[in-house]
Amino acid sequence: MSKVSSTSSASDGLEGPALVFAAATVLAAIVMTALDISMTSVALPDIARSLGISAGLVVWIIMANTLVIVLTLLPFAAIAERFGAHRLFVVGLSVFMVSAIACALSTSFLSLLIARVFQGLGASMLMCLFGGLVRHTYPMRLMRFGISLNALSTGLTSVLGPTIGAFILGITSWRWIFAVYLPIGVACYFGVRYLPDVSRRKRRFDWLACGLSMIMFAGAILGLDALAHTPLRGVGLLCLALLMGLVLVRRSRDETAPFVPVDLFRIPPVAFAAMASSLSFAAQMAAFVALPFYFLSVLGKNYTETGFLLGAWSLGVAAMAPMAGLLIGRFQVAVLCGLGAFAMAFAMTLLLILPSSLSFFYLAAVMLLGGVGFGFFQSPNNHALLTGAPKRRSAAIGALQAIMRVFGQSFGTALVAIGFNIGGNHPAVAGVAMAIVCALGALLVNVLRYFHPAPDIQ
Repeated sequence: MSKVSSTSSASDGLEGPALVFAAATVLAAIVMTALDISMTSVALPDIARSLGISAGLVVWIIMANTLVIVLTLLPFAAIAERFGAHRLFVVGLSVFMVSAIACALSTSFLSLLIARVFQGLGASMLMCLFGGLVRHTYPMRLMRFGISLNALSTGLTSVLGPTIGAFILGITSWRWIFAVYLPIGVACYFGVRYLPDVSRRKRRFDWLACGLSMIMFAGAILGLDALAHTPLRGVGLLCLALLMGLVLVRRSRDETAPFVPVDLFRIPPVAFAAMASSLSFAAQMAAFVALPFYFLSVLGKNYTETGFLLGAWSLGVAAMAPMAGLLIGRFQVAVLCGLGAFAMAFAMTLLLILPSSLSFFYLAAVMLLGGVGFGFFQSPNNHALLTGAPKRRSAAIGALQAIMRVFGQSFGTALVAIGFNIGGNHPAVAGVAMAIVCALGALLVNVLRYFHPAPDIQ
């Protein structure tokens, strides 16, 4: 397939039909990978029954996939700088599609687990490219719109995934959860030729940094997961992750473009945006893990009412993300993101302190406020993250954006598990409290960002 070059200057994105088709292709790939992370979880009980495995074992269908993504995002970003974003997109899309078919056809836990590992590899190849492709697709005059559109797609798909999965399971088997990606992937193949060229860099692949980063992320995720049931092991793994992180920082601090992009954290807009993004996604993921338990066991709602309440959050994300994009440049990013984080924390606090007899419509309004907060937060924050780094580091900033999102989701899930274990007679309340803590953490980051202003575009 031939590639399409920008019809404007090479540094200012694409124009005309090439822009439309390239943007649609990236958007479809974002939706596909976001669905894969959020939709599969709802099928786990059905998969366990179908394959005759325990609930404790079936969670590895999710864990293995997520772990592979986090471990390989940085290596694939480094490979993209040498191999080319266009080529890696084709390889990643092909691996993802073939693995999805293998998942749908799996007849045993082992075959499904292996297929999910490879699907994680394909998803990682795609996800590490999104940030760089957005930077090279949209001209600067449309960058705010493009980032808002992609933030909306990521946030909305992440929260709608379980609902879509439940709908599919209501009419057919879990295998169609994986088959649903096929038409989206085919559409991406047609749009690949319109993707922009991204400059390549020829330099030595740092195998030692690659290995250290994998140990660091594996230790962090597995350590957080272990804290809920084996605290001593969890602390040990977290200490290992911290040690590997310190070694990486010390080893990479004098490099201009290190394998692990610690150089980008020297840029204040990037550092603040990365930390805020991770905490924001942790808050939303923790909320969506804990709130169903809270609505069902504490407020006495049924599954239908719970589904509508979660849908109200999704509606808030969909309504606010594009509007927040229009405010970029008119107000400080710290103000916009701070208001969004505050709205999330305030909404979840209201859910805990308001009487359980509160009308369903008032609960829906509170959930809508939480979704508005998340939507209001993401577009300005993503804009600061993606435009804060030099364009030559597009691949690295794209990988960093994806890592912050996936790691934040893993962090939020682990915190809820800890809350459930220490919550005593009120585990659901403790789980929601963990989500509030993450939202307040995002708010604190933005307070610090407000008092340390810096240009949002490098």
